[in-house]
Amino acid sequence: MTKTRVIAALIMAPVAICAILLLPTQWLAAAAALVFLTGLWEWLRLTGVDGLPRTVLLVLNLLLMVLLVWASAGSNVLFQLTTLIGVGFWVMALVWLRFFNYGAHEQAGSRMLKLAAGTLAIIPAWAALVLIHDSEPNGPRWLLTALTLVWAADSGAYFAGRAFGKHKLAPRISPNKTIEGLVGGLVAGMATAAAFGWLAGAQPSQYGWLMLVAAVAVLASVLGDLFESLLKRHAGAKDSGNVIPGHGGVLDRIDGVLAALPVFALGKEIFGF
Repeated sequence: MTKTRVIAALIMAPVAICAILLLPTQWLAAAAALVFLTGLWEWLRLTGVDGLPRTVLLVLNLLLMVLLVWASAGSNVLFQLTTLIGVGFWVMALVWLRFFNYGAHEQAGSRMLKLAAGTLAIIPAWAALVLIHDSEPNGPRWLLTALTLVWAADSGAYFAGRAFGKHKLAPRISPNKTIEGLVGGLVAGMATAAAFGWLAGAQPSQYGWLMLVAAVAVLASVLGDLFESLLKRHAGAKDSGNVIPGHGGVLDRIDGVLAALPVFALGKEIFGF
């Protein structure tokens, strides 16, 4: 499985990197929307929604993306506000993780909250991606920095956990995650952010803030991963899908990105790197 996972990653990574660096923002936004909405499609399945309602909800989220672009009219204010809403949602998601049994047995209103959570995770992450890519200067390189730090943190956590993992991080939600893996992921993510931040044009005076934002983004990516694990545990599913060999579904690959992108975009806006 590890070999299959690595081969799949080696195929997907160059495609994603080329798209980020070569596509204009509007085309990358369209491609990202396709990926993120596929993740939402799997999210809806995990919440028990299928058939026509699932299709209707997906189309409504697509329309939200279109409306966001149309209403922006060349301004980034709505994208910034949507990104901020996403950060707020992930802060609230921490509370849900604390009370992880809520929604496990379809309590009144829990499914509606899970459906709303899907929109609050997908739309702001997409808005943050567009906001970073469209920023000046070197927006594509900064987006690559944001994504690679998540990918590196995920890989670092995976291998550090396998090699050194002894202390469970959240055993009732994701039994395989360890504190040692979290530390390994944090180190790998911050090191990657330092290297790619230099390629993106970060100045020496900005590196302190960049490392702070990278650390919080890595922690946010773990939060996103844990929240998806919560949904899968409630649904009794091992993966969100099976379209990516060795990785599961699309949502399994972007769960950390959904939480990390709004954090990174907000930090970039605040600290100006």
